[in-house]
Amino acid sequence: MNTKEIESLNNQFKNNFNIIVDKIIDHLDKNYDENEKQKILNYFNNHSINLQEINNFLLKNQNDSNSIILLGKFNDLGIRTSIDKQKTFELYQKAADLGNAFGMNKLGYCYLNGIGTSINKLKAFELYQNAADLGNSSGINNLADCYINGIGTSIDKQKAFELYQKAANLENSSGNNSLGYCYQNGIGTSIDKQKAFELYQKAADLGNSTGINNLADCYLNRIGTSIDKQLAFELFQKAADLGNPSGINNLADCYLNGIGTSIDKQLAFELFQKAADLGNPSGISNLADCYRNGIGTNIDKQKAFELYQKVADLGNSYGIFNLADCYLNGIGTSIDKQKVFELYQKAADLGNSSGIFNLADCYLNGIGTSIDKQKAFELFQKAADLGNNIAQYKLAFMYERGYGIKKNKNQAIYWYEKSAEQGYQYAQNKIRELTNVNYLYNK
Repeated sequence: MNTKEIESLNNQFKNNFNIIVDKIIDHLDKNYDENEKQKILNYFNNHSINLQEINNFLLKNQNDSNSIILLGKFNDLGIRTSIDKQKTFELYQKAADLGNAFGMNKLGYCYLNGIGTSINKLKAFELYQNAADLGNSSGINNLADCYINGIGTSIDKQKAFELYQKAANLENSSGNNSLGYCYQNGIGTSIDKQKAFELYQKAADLGNSTGINNLADCYLNRIGTSIDKQLAFELFQKAADLGNPSGINNLADCYLNGIGTSIDKQLAFELFQKAADLGNPSGISNLADCYRNGIGTNIDKQKAFELYQKVADLGNSYGIFNLADCYLNGIGTSIDKQKVFELYQKAADLGNSSGIFNLADCYLNGIGTSIDKQKAFELFQKAADLGNNIAQYKLAFMYERGYGIKKNKNQAIYWYEKSAEQGYQYAQNKIRELTNVNYLYNK
């Protein structure tokens, strides 16, 4: 074999690997998922690509920006090397300096999350903007995230919706999923649950594990489609198999409550543990519930308290609410009513309806604060408006008795009925009582 033939084979080898690298980068751009490492490994396995060979190629081909990014991803995730966040940052910076849009997007991610550098949300926003301006679908999607959450810029939900739409049009799976969320919740657009379902379906078809999880939720809760608990279970299983933390948590809930499958509390506990280990706030809270109530494990109130504290520290309103309940009832800790009040206030500030309701109860009964029936009424009203059935009952009671508000029989009846419609037994009993007794109408 002469020199030209050897050179030709080397060029062919290099071209083949360049094609592979470009395809992987395009796949990562359009199909970002929480379990990126598994997705990359699956891609290599499905295409019979030797990891050592591709790693060697990347190390030798550091003039190509996509190769630089993929090597950065290897360092970020610990593929064929130990995790090195500083090296990750440097490689993404190098790719961005070469004008690679996806490199700019990944560098923005580093600044947003403090990977190999200090957190700088304004810098993250600017880099996502640069990537988006170059037509990068992940950059467009992440720029939308900035506008919806006020990251490096002011909140602009209309702008976020438009950007999610743009990313979705570029077949970005996260863009489709996020656009579905906008339609489901009326963010930057009117609520359209049918459209939300269709977009979750599209994201799921693109292999997005969060889209699969949300599609399952649609089948479970009749969002844009009919209820199909068996299909919901299967989709949660699929999302869980892809390593999606929310999917794992929801699969556990299926086993706990027999949704689309038989009840298996031991397996539910194990799955909640797995979701918790992945840092899923709901998984941590549910694991705490297991320890608190002996679900699939022995009761350990100290462990439950520690887990509620952990999830509360993450800013999870459900965890904060349950941590307050621990302090109220001495679960794994000593009773501290002042702490109870402060935590219910914190949960309420995050919009948690149970937190708002219990904060109202603190004001009504002087738990950790002075009695203020007017404040209690206002908070019961707020929680009732959010659909909390017990708050609706309490609000009706306030109207009936004239606590914190002038007596109003019509409003009392209205809120008792609202609570009763949601299955609250005490409200149902009250409605039956009022059918036979006229004392409510006495002024």
